[in-house]
Amino acid sequence: MDRLIWVCLGSALGGGARYLVSLAALELLGTWFPFGTLAVNLAGSFLITLVMQVSVETTLIPPTARILLTTGIMGGFTTYSSFNHETLQLAAGGDWLLAAGNMGATVVGCLVAGLLGLASGRALVAALTGG
Repeated sequence: MDRLIWVCLGSALGGGARYLVSLAALELLGTWFPFGTLAVNLAGSFLITLVMQVSVETTLIPPTARILLTTGIMGGFTTYSSFNHETLQLAAGGDWLLAAGNMGATVVGCLVAGLLGLASGRALVAALTGG
């Protein structure tokens, strides 16, 4: 039951952060492309792989903290359901090029962000453990 509370708390924090990032992207970049969703998906892909790499290779992130950070905060922060809806809206509006651009930027960008998170986690573990 304790883990469920941490997941719920983390989800609330992640959802709030997602909302703030989306508002900032809307203000800074406009509405012509779903930049907020792309930003949180890229950041979430980086952060979840970084946290998982460090927590699997070391004891620096205890299991409860890992659940809070990954399932909770990153689960509330990343927005693949929003990504799907926004991509379909672009396509339904006839803007197939932007829909494809959103798909490509999200899929490739999140894979790259995940690889960067993995590499960062490995480098952090090596730096902290002398390995």
